[in-house]
Amino acid sequence: MSIDDIMIEIGRYDCRLIEITGGEPLLQTDVHELMKRLCDTNYEVLLETSGSLDIGSVDHRVKRIMDIKCPSSGMESKNMWDNIQYLKSGDELKFVIGSRKDYEWSKSVIQKYELSRRCPIIMLVVFKELESSELVRWILDDKLDVRFQLQTQKYIWKPETRGV
Repeated sequence: MSIDDIMIEIGRYDCRLIEITGGEPLLQTDVHELMKRLCDTNYEVLLETSGSLDIGSVDHRVKRIMDIKCPSSGMESKNMWDNIQYLKSGDELKFVIGSRKDYEWSKSVIQKYELSRRCPIIMLVVFKELESSELVRWILDDKLDVRFQLQTQKYIWKPETRGV
């Protein structure tokens, strides 16, 4: 689908908010041009990215929602730590927590990079691996300056459903 086709399709909806997500959107060749065109057309654009690719060239008008991969994900080595310097106050960081070890590791990363000063931080649990109430208790006990979030799509559709 071309960018022109995408713009036509998007224009059919009465919505000014577009979120680009799914897999790793920065792997798509024309995603930067798409985000620019959307911003130029006065859409509010959100980009959900794994944090494993450079976000420095993402249009400054785009809100970046970037993951920092925790140890239990097996993807910790994919974190591109240089991306932290590009985060602005309107962006968000996400930690998906699968264990107490992930939580403690995340706290140390937040402190090391002073992430609370950069942008809002979100924590959520790996679905079916950690109870939400347990993570919430840790956050409250530590008075951690983060937002808790659920993976709502896992509750609306079957957890294995893709493409929603």
